[in-house]
Amino acid sequence: LVFPTEEYREQIQEYLQEHFDNEEYILHGDGKLHKIIDIDEWFKVIRNDLSPETVEEGRVPATIFLGIRKSDNRIVGTIQIRHVLNEKLLRRGGHIGDGVRPTERGKGYATEMIRLAIEECKKLNLTRVLMVCYEQNAASRKTILANGGVLENKILAENGKVYERYWIDVI
Repeated sequence: LVFPTEEYREQIQEYLQEHFDNEEYILHGDGKLHKIIDIDEWFKVIRNDLSPETVEEGRVPATIFLGIRKSDNRIVGTIQIRHVLNEKLLRRGGHIGDGVRPTERGKGYATEMIRLAIEECKKLNLTRVLMVCYEQNAASRKTILANGGVLENKILAENGKVYERYWIDVI
């Protein structure tokens, strides 16, 4: 896991474009990348997200990482760790949000990124982290369970979908 820097600018844009080319316009664990047209603005947002003093109103302090494959230094995904939860995140967002680029799915990257993110959570003195996925998202459920997730409950969302809420002990 690597904090996004200027070095990865072109790759970040390619990562986002791959999602758009796959007709995916809402990404998870990307720190609002999919909502921001100007990448310089995104770099500013993710730097501001690091501290309670600079985070945008309505957001919580968070750290985003790029999942980088060591063999070729390619971005395979993004993962965001929210340092605290607000009411919205407690119900349907959780501490950790993640996403993997379409061409790299099913290869175990999400499972490994979550494992590494849990290690980062230790540095934040978190003892338990919440992860949430849609009930019909079997791949996300599998990655959460592989990292020790224990289902607490299911919640019906406003959009009619069901969220599954899992807690992971940070040891």
